Amino acid sequence: MAYRKGDRYQLGMFPECIEDYVSKDAPVRVYDAFVDALDFKDLGIEINSTKVGNSEYHPRAMMKLLVYGYSYGVKSSRRLELMTHNDVTFIWLMGGLKPDHKTIAEFRRKNKGSLAKVLKQCARLCMKLNLIGGNVLFVDGTKIRANAGRDATHDAAWYEKRLAELDQRIEQLLEECESQDQREDGMGTFTAMNKELAGAENLKSKVQQALEEMKKTGKEKINSTDPDCAIMRSIQGSHAGYNVQSVVDDKHGLIVHAQAENEAGDVNQFSRQVESANEALGKACDVACADAGYANTEELEKIDAQGIKVIVPSQRQALHKEESPFSKSHFTYDKEKDCYYCPMGHRLTHRSTYKKNGKRTYKIAQPKHCRSCVCREQCTSSKEGRKLVRLKNEEVKQRLEDQYEEPESQKVYRRRKARVEHPFGHIKRNLKTDAFMMRGRDGVQAETSILATCFNLTRMISLLGIEVLIRNLSVVAMEVAG
Repeated sequence: MAYRKGDRYQLGMFPECIEDYVSKDAPVRVYDAFVDALDFKDLGIEINSTKVGNSEYHPRAMMKLLVYGYSYGVKSSRRLELMTHNDVTFIWLMGGLKPDHKTIAEFRRKNKGSLAKVLKQCARLCMKLNLIGGNVLFVDGTKIRANAGRDATHDAAWYEKRLAELDQRIEQLLEECESQDQREDGMGTFTAMNKELAGAENLKSKVQQALEEMKKTGKEKINSTDPDCAIMRSIQGSHAGYNVQSVVDDKHGLIVHAQAENEAGDVNQFSRQVESANEALGKACDVACADAGYANTEELEKIDAQGIKVIVPSQRQALHKEESPFSKSHFTYDKEKDCYYCPMGHRLTHRSTYKKNGKRTYKIAQPKHCRSCVCREQCTSSKEGRKLVRLKNEEVKQRLEDQYEEPESQKVYRRRKARVEHPFGHIKRNLKTDAFMMRGRDGVQAETSILATCFNLTRMISLLGIEVLIRNLSVVAMEVAG
């Protein structure tokens, strides 16, 4: 049987120009056209070719490098530098430019705020291309590790102890420096002590900042590596990370808004994320849907009050728990008399109101009725009789639960998982995002925006095809330029 063999010494030539390096339908051309369609002025990046001083890499070229690199799981500045030397598509995209890793890292660091706005422009561009309807939005969250270790999270006592140790060491170093300064020999040791002193003072400053942050935010613990992250618990265990919230459009499953939060739970996120998505689209959606993790009546009411249909199950509905004959829903509330009637016809009167949250408690008017009731064992074991708690917005809660049970709402809710889980799977698996590269919430938000944009571009290619998408992006680019 014949074999095919390679020959390292076979003479050959690359095409005469870089444009011939990639085919006309190569995906890299989409990323090139997309960044050209971005409004850099709106992003907050100044493009001024008349600047004096040493020349710098064009911001569009650097943006193309980051977006395209993240789309293929290449995130570190050193790997991005390597790709500009070795990968034909990167060489074509950069037009032969080869920035070093420090330049790439510095561009990403300086433009964190601008990178965080890229997804918003991407969403509005999808609206122009009729790829986002903006009528039904799904909200969900996932945990992604921070660029920090879990063991670096400490409480105030640890930081205060560390601060005392640093103060003692700095005082000791100052005394040694003064002693060395009085002697003319041993200057090498003196230089080493100066470096250690600078390091100790820098560390002291970080410790003081952590303590100030605790006082300002009320946090019990702060991570010394990334003060903005928090301890997150997931099926992989607990780690320092961020809770990445995503709002996905129902039409084609494109991401409208993504936000990195340092609050571990989803319970306080619903209204914030939906309102941010509506702001990005420039219009209010008709329906907002999420799972039971977002079942906070106060949060849901904020969106419901805007005329948006809310489809979020309560914890009971999500767990498909059957109600007992003596659950709260089987008690009748009399609004005029402000009292409840139990299934056996006995009255529960208002007793107290919590000032903090407006909850109202109701107790059986005659405890003897409960003690002598034949259904006592099924209803309550309290000596004082049955007690109920009514939320400040109890009517809204009941109405939203009923709204979730509607057949049309159930159809929407069944589509939820297929829409919101797909982007997270792509970002974590295909884009190799098991942890963020940058530290601090601003940096993490910049990465979140880029990762979400990368998912959208992949979906746009699948929906429209490369050549059609490039033509549409070119039209938008001309509008931005003109």
